[in-house]
Amino acid sequence: MTQIIEALSDISDDYDALFCDLWGCLHDGIDAFPEAVAALQAYRERGGMVVLLTNAPRPRAEVAEQIAKFGVPEDAWDTIATSGDAARVALFTGSVGSTVFHIGEPKDEGFFEPLAIIDDPVEITRTKDLSQATGVVCTGPFDPTADPSTLRPILLEAKTRGLPMLNANPDIVVDRGGAREFCGGAVAQLYEQMGGTVHAFGKPHPPVYDMARRRLSEAGGSDISEGRILAVGDGILTDVKGAIGEGIDSLFVTGGLAAAEIHQDGTPDQARLDAFIGKEGLSPTYAIGMLR
Repeated sequence: MTQIIEALSDISDDYDALFCDLWGCLHDGIDAFPEAVAALQAYRERGGMVVLLTNAPRPRAEVAEQIAKFGVPEDAWDTIATSGDAARVALFTGSVGSTVFHIGEPKDEGFFEPLAIIDDPVEITRTKDLSQATGVVCTGPFDPTADPSTLRPILLEAKTRGLPMLNANPDIVVDRGGAREFCGGAVAQLYEQMGGTVHAFGKPHPPVYDMARRRLSEAGGSDISEGRILAVGDGILTDVKGAIGEGIDSLFVTGGLAAAEIHQDGTPDQARLDAFIGKEGLSPTYAIGMLR
């Protein structure tokens, strides 16, 4: 049975590194959560290492700038691994060809900057004409507040042409402050339902965990074993499922995406938690209301 804990410090001595989610755990898309920041700072002060592992479809440098604006200080983390970087490796090694149609917002332009780790990157051309495209890159909907079904005509044409989709963000939704927004995963889910082919990156898929381990090693954690890594996140189908697939323990933050289903009077309710994870068929090692 998943154990409900009160604070990260209750279990932190059992782990040398955290793979910690951002949205819903460390910030709400607008502001940092002070207690979560303090928990990560305290964990690092005791010698633990923190990899911020996010399904953001952007390079890690852009994510670092973004969270700094939200109020997350650099002493709360060691390194960052993003689904965007994992997907960029695939893009620039030709996974969807060289001429791509982009579904996403202008803020995701950084996704198309070549990675230094690719010696001979494929030269990518973007087109607004699906008939000229060899593939589709999805970093999210054009409008995250609109139902993804509005993209059905574009997706139908792409599917009819047999275009593969590279999805840089498997998240279905996020909560920006108190408003729910759709992510790339919602678009990719619809495309798959229509019969399209999707190459997905980010949690729960293995490539982003490989990148997280590389970044952890680069930061000085090369000797940390799988059994000493704890994944922290509020997504049962991303953070928890990914951790289970990688064979690492997980801390499920129930006050994020699943708060309405699990919380009672602002704290996780054991019966509701058990019912929720039973329905999903995914059992995290631990659960906590909010990271603190």
